[in-house]
Amino acid sequence: MNIGIVCYPTFGGSGVVATELAKILAQQGHTVHILSYARPARLEEFNTRIFYHEVSINSYPLFEYPPYALALASQMVNLIEFEQLDLLHVHYALPHATSAYLARQIMAERGLHVPIVTTLHGTDITLVGKDPSYKHVVEFSIDKSDGVTAVSEYLKRETYENFDIKQDIKVIPNFIDLDRFQATDQTDLKMQLAPNGEKIVVHVSNFRKVKRVPAVIKIFAKILEKGIPAKLVLAGDGPDRQLAEQQCRRLGICDHVDFMGKWERVEEILSIADLFLIPSGSETFGLAALEAMSCSVPVISSDIGGLPEVNIHGETGYACPLDDLDCMADYAVQVLSTPSLHATLAKNARNRAKLFNQDQIVRQYEDFYEEVRSRSAK
Repeated sequence: MNIGIVCYPTFGGSGVVATELAKILAQQGHTVHILSYARPARLEEFNTRIFYHEVSINSYPLFEYPPYALALASQMVNLIEFEQLDLLHVHYALPHATSAYLARQIMAERGLHVPIVTTLHGTDITLVGKDPSYKHVVEFSIDKSDGVTAVSEYLKRETYENFDIKQDIKVIPNFIDLDRFQATDQTDLKMQLAPNGEKIVVHVSNFRKVKRVPAVIKIFAKILEKGIPAKLVLAGDGPDRQLAEQQCRRLGICDHVDFMGKWERVEEILSIADLFLIPSGSETFGLAALEAMSCSVPVISSDIGGLPEVNIHGETGYACPLDDLDCMADYAVQVLSTPSLHATLAKNARNRAKLFNQDQIVRQYEDFYEEVRSRSAK
């Protein structure tokens, strides 16, 4: 198939999943055209079956904010017409599904129909979509898609509960590269970060408010108070980094915390981790948790959103109520101080991750593409 994929280029989950999906589809023999306003972060290698198209936005004095959705729709039309796309797969409802609908209507005037698949990832439904200013547009764009997927059962429920949606939604979860995300020997890195054999606690995110990095630091401080020699490794960057650094100084634990910044090969850090913390305030799937689990790292998480579908309480780690940091700290101490428990959780985490093997999940997308194309052709 000749497939168009539209995504945001950022380090967030939707951009990562869309880019990795494109790579695997290309490996399977499909031709993929990626459309975004910048080159996606994970699209770092040349591939003869993947083509990147940048959405260029011209600035005019008339517009305070450039009309990205319109520029995107126009570029979609160009792709559909000149690259002869078989299907357009947009990640995120706003504005991608809306722009795709406009592009499809333009192409219909020219006698060409290209089916649209929309994948819902999270904040397009749970945050942005709930804004009354966008609600009707979200509902319309989803219902006018030829096929809709969501990355978790939780997100599917949220969509139906908060919007008047008539369209069927198929759950296709996020996926993991088991070969890339597996524990490897990183002795040198471990010696640099924990020279005295301290336990290593890891958190990876984009440091947005919803990721609750200050909560990570509070949990870690409680771990230290319990007498566990440990280091906290924070990978990523974002708006809350300065707040997190200030909190470390207030708590007097700076010597135990390493801010690594954006670290592309995060599997290297996960390979030396003894525990992964993800106390997010909203998480429609929890890709960061899955990456840790694939590297045989037990996870302590909040019990909100799609996280319980990934991190199974008492099996791959533990899940606690959102604001119960004592609960998370107590479980963390238990895991870090009990080798047999840690070994069991680590083994279970890797086995759980295997259920999200990329080859298996991408086949679900391929089957869904064929189903949508077949329906659209009738």
